[in-house]
Amino acid sequence: MSVKEELAQTEFKNREHSVNHIPYDREMSFYQSIRNGDMAEMERLFKPLCTEGFGVLSKNPLRNLKYHLIITVAFITRYCIEGGLEMEQAYNLSDIYIQKIDVCTTEESVHSLHAELCRAYVKKMAELKKKSRFSKPVTLAIDYIYDNLHSKILLEDLAKVSGLSESYLSKIFHSETGLTVSQYITAKKIESAKNLLQFTQYSTAEISSYLCFSSESYFINIFKKETNLTPKQFRNLYFRNKTFE
Repeated sequence: MSVKEELAQTEFKNREHSVNHIPYDREMSFYQSIRNGDMAEMERLFKPLCTEGFGVLSKNPLRNLKYHLIITVAFITRYCIEGGLEMEQAYNLSDIYIQKIDVCTTEESVHSLHAELCRAYVKKMAELKKKSRFSKPVTLAIDYIYDNLHSKILLEDLAKVSGLSESYLSKIFHSETGLTVSQYITAKKIESAKNLLQFTQYSTAEISSYLCFSSESYFINIFKKETNLTPKQFRNLYFRNKTFE
């Protein structure tokens, strides 16, 4: 039987039995959360292997799990390299986990390894984001901003977190990052908005509300100022395309 014939039969069987694969947007958002070093978001989007939405790559259950996990490792590795993880380190970590997958003898051990490697890559990316020239107070402020992009972030909150006065924090933050606190927060919110426009189908209004902009029109104006595109134009250009950077 030709591949074309097998594909037709598989599509027919899947439709007959209502078998669907994981939505593309959710899958890409999951990989993006790992690239971002966002443990909470990764765990929210985490889906055990070979549950609803996964295709069948082998009739042997254990081998099927292994194949899916190897594919997952390959995707995660490339996302993390694009996110700044040193290529050799990323591939070495990938090799280590694929070797571990290879010697798994039970389905439970593959599932356990799946969760372990996802957490390991998230931690690597989170560490990467923290390794910088920034002082401890500025790093604490940056971490707070990163963890609270979906809220209204006040300078007084950052000052409390960093242990400095508002005026002194503002001064050293600008000195070390080259941006004012307000500019930095805006830049990170726009970065998050890009991901949402690229990988989800949330409306502009929903994204604006989610990222705590004062209004949808204000969000659109700021987004255009930062990217030279409206949110709609950006989505039309880059939806489901991860190479916009």
